[in-house]
Amino acid sequence: MHERLAKIAKVSEQELNLAEAALLIAVEEYPGRDVEAYLRQIDELATSVQQRLPAQAGLEDTLVTLNQFLFVEQGFSGDTETYDDPRNSFLNEVLDRKRGIPITLSIIYMEVGRRLGLPLKGVSFPGHFLVKFSTREGEVVLDPFSGGSLLSKEDLEEILEETYGPAESVNAAPLERLLIAAGKKDILVRMLRNLKGAYLRREQFDKALTVVDRILVIQPDQPDEVRDRGRIYEQLECFRAALENYQSYLSLRPGSGDAQDVHKRIAELKQIVANLN
Repeated sequence: MHERLAKIAKVSEQELNLAEAALLIAVEEYPGRDVEAYLRQIDELATSVQQRLPAQAGLEDTLVTLNQFLFVEQGFSGDTETYDDPRNSFLNEVLDRKRGIPITLSIIYMEVGRRLGLPLKGVSFPGHFLVKFSTREGEVVLDPFSGGSLLSKEDLEEILEETYGPAESVNAAPLERLLIAAGKKDILVRMLRNLKGAYLRREQFDKALTVVDRILVIQPDQPDEVRDRGRIYEQLECFRAALENYQSYLSLRPGSGDAQDVHKRIAELKQIVANLN
């Protein structure tokens, strides 16, 4: 799995199969799962939508039919009750349970839409992953977590307030900048960071460590992940590994705002490691 994911991470954005990569991420948690079977399931979802489309269906007809099929007939929906459940970050679980968080539901929505010829793109909006497509009149933003509903400017501003608070949301970047399309590798990394957070909140440090390793396979140039791996190694009492990761972090980002704290941790870890010898 690791080698296959590494190969996928090296291909271009255009060639990268988002659904396949997202499913490969789940293999370590769910060994023996058939990635190809889940890819066929996505194919079958798209075929079912295609069969429901009227002749010469346009963009609007296709979107309406897609929403009706996925969110009404199939029952896909946002998991509002157990949002932080790690299963919501695994595409196989979302396909099986038909429950997920914004980013995993968006991946399914985009992948089914891609098979139907819909030009859907992911948006790493603060606090809530979204999907958009472009028209002559401008960009249309959709929320698969809420059944593929269209979002107005007011809706987007409300999400910002929920994320930052009323005062801070005023200082957020203009909406146009926040709605820039996300690359596929960025989408995978955001999904993994959600999963990492869920594991850390449960103090499942061994699983969080595996997630960080996956992030660094996909995007090696992530100093914050190197630092976080050091913190996780500390929790696991792997002090030499923690020391190495902190040192790597400072070499990658010597002028970071937390450099003083990290230097302090390095000094303390050197003492601990010396006592282990």
